[in-house]
Amino acid sequence: MKSKIETYIGFSIRAGKYKCGANAIDTLRRAELLILCARSEKNAVHECERLMKKFHCRAVLAKGKTVEELTGKENCKLLAITDKSLAGAILDHLDEEFTEFKWEAK
Repeated sequence: MKSKIETYIGFSIRAGKYKCGANAIDTLRRAELLILCARSEKNAVHECERLMKKFHCRAVLAKGKTVEELTGKENCKLLAITDKSLAGAILDHLDEEFTEFKWEAK
């Protein structure tokens, strides 16, 4: 059974309110939320931290499923949600499979 967060991610994908991959996300003017795969390498984590700083947004760590499984996009480790209400709904329903990603400003 899908969690509420997976459903909200599906809504954002169907509505076209998302971008996959660090390079594609970097071209955005605004992102409301980033979703990072828990199995990501250091480079993806550093990219997520950089993009969080650029967009002044929060990030969620996907532990239960990979971002690739959530989006259906091969080798996708980072996902941006561009809709404010969908991002808020995801943040309101965080659980053990989707936790907030914390970073320290350098």
